[in-house]
Amino acid sequence: MSEVCSKCGLPKDLCVCETIAKEEQKIAVRLIKKKFGKLSTLVEGINDKNINVKDLLKELKSKLACGGTMKGGVIELQGNHLTKVRQSLVEFGFPASTIKVQG
Repeated sequence: MSEVCSKCGLPKDLCVCETIAKEEQKIAVRLIKKKFGKLSTLVEGINDKNINVKDLLKELKSKLACGGTMKGGVIELQGNHLTKVRQSLVEFGFPASTIKVQG
């Protein structure tokens, strides 16, 4: 018999916890200027309790071909990636209506 999810009670292969968690997020993507005029894209509002943020960060860095880190629950990507981050998050299963891009 397969393992059962402790949150929803469904078998692991049918578990929908992460999908539901993605729909409840309120994500803000914004651009900041760092030292020496360098730009960084910040992705805020992703709850790391329900979603594997490390995997998400790894996928974003790979897809956007940039460096990045996680600081205090905020994903920080090197460079100006406002539109690309939004598209990537939608591809990863986050609803477009919950992603707010601040230019």
